[in-house]
Amino acid sequence: MTNPPQNSPDKPGEFVPPDPPVTTKRPPSSAPPPPRRPYGPPAPPPTKLGKAIAGWKHPALPMPPALAVGAVIAGLIGAITLGPTLSSGRVGVGVLISAAAVAYMSGVSVWSAGRLTRPAKTGTARFNRTWLTFVPLALCLSAIPAVRDAEWVVLPALLLAMAMGSYAASGGRSWVEVIGGGVAILPATFLMLPWAGRGAYRTMSSGRGTAWPIIRTGLIAVGLLAVFGALFVGADAAFGTLASGLLPEVSTSTVVAYGFTGIVILLLAASAAFLGQAPPPLRMLNPDPAKPAGRWSWIVPIAALDLLFLMFCAIQARVFLADDKNELLRSTGLTYAEYARQGFFQLVVVTILVLAVVAAAMRYAPSADRRDRVTVRALLGLLCALTLVVVGVALRRLYLYEETFGWTRLRLWVHAFELWLGFVIVLVAAAGVVKGRVAWLPRAVAASGAVMMLALASINPDGYIAEHNVARYLETRKIDVYYLRTLSADAVPALDRLPEPRRTCALIELAADLSDDEPSMSANLARAQARRILTAKPIDPTADCYPTYSF
Repeated sequence: MTNPPQNSPDKPGEFVPPDPPVTTKRPPSSAPPPPRRPYGPPAPPPTKLGKAIAGWKHPALPMPPALAVGAVIAGLIGAITLGPTLSSGRVGVGVLISAAAVAYMSGVSVWSAGRLTRPAKTGTARFNRTWLTFVPLALCLSAIPAVRDAEWVVLPALLLAMAMGSYAASGGRSWVEVIGGGVAILPATFLMLPWAGRGAYRTMSSGRGTAWPIIRTGLIAVGLLAVFGALFVGADAAFGTLASGLLPEVSTSTVVAYGFTGIVILLLAASAAFLGQAPPPLRMLNPDPAKPAGRWSWIVPIAALDLLFLMFCAIQARVFLADDKNELLRSTGLTYAEYARQGFFQLVVVTILVLAVVAAAMRYAPSADRRDRVTVRALLGLLCALTLVVVGVALRRLYLYEETFGWTRLRLWVHAFELWLGFVIVLVAAAGVVKGRVAWLPRAVAASGAVMMLALASINPDGYIAEHNVARYLETRKIDVYYLRTLSADAVPALDRLPEPRRTCALIELAADLSDDEPSMSANLARAQARRILTAKPIDPTADCYPTYSF
């Protein structure tokens, strides 16, 4: 007997709903569908630079009111001190004052972040030697515009001062951290804008701390001084003369100059504060440890290079110690002066390449075995010693060439650069060869570059060039007056020793340039001394300098 259907009626005439249709579909799942695979090649892995930028953590809190007010004050100082400089086109003591304001902001920020002093294991606090070393170097470099007038010295000094200050706020010990810290101020100028904007909004908000009352009080004081000062200027002529000497002439150009310099110093001060609070993670850019090369794969090339340097030094010693150098060089067809001139720049390139070779050898040479370490020190130590001989030969050649044909700015620049390279070779030999890898080498090289720049400025380069050319003229009666006219006011004391009409021909353009007064913030020691000399002994207006510039 068969069973009736499930939906069959129990009674005749009763309505029964039909059975639901049978389906094979599964009920919808709550899980999302799997992501589709993108078309094209897979995305490349992130680079070290990308990881470092992503890992640069910004301060969690907005810019503190004290730092915000300090940045505004630094901007006002920059407008007052550098505005006249930009208007007159002459830099002076105002650069140092503005640099001191930015350095103060950097110090306050580093101190508030707890990076100026660090607790030591013995319980005695340790100072941040990087900041305490490089900020004074930056300030000393910023003082050069107040002493020297040569633009080819002042501009590199200011760029180097900015790099020194940027690295002081960033910190770090490795080569990557030293170089990257020197340019970290550039990205920090853009990255600090949201942080500074939130801090400025917080500072300007009512009822938040004491920053806004201070700003409001300052604005009220400035407004009162402006109103009553204008009334006193109109009431008394003597007071008006005094006020006109203190206040700049209001015009479109002065407003633009003061506003531009104020904004630039404001941004630099805020960027320095940002670096003090959030230094960049430049350690992430350090290269991975290299796989050491085989023993013979680096011993043979370095030993061959040592033999080549020995041969070169032996030939140089033979020429240098010869009684009749021209007789010895007769086979080359060159005089001793021409021989000294030849190949100087090649020797400078040799010095630079040796530094690259030593760096590569210290990175890839095996150091696990004591015998390998001794071999590395012996071969690289000999190479550094022979390179110092090459540096001495290059400097000797350049000096002979300068004494024969005269001194110029380029020759003096190259002379100073080669001296610095020689000192770097000594540092590398002391650190990498004698005592192995040490952490102070990158900072020592950077500091030595700043010290070399200060030493170059201390000898008064334009004055040094003029003095040697004047002495050469008094001895040989040969001088290039046309070139001497291109020197700065630093050369006036030396050029003042020339007899007429050569003195007037060498100083006529400088005298015309120094005849105008300059703002007090553009005060410069070299220009002031040159004005005193030209006032005590004016140039001869009747001198004929136009037929020829060279005598």
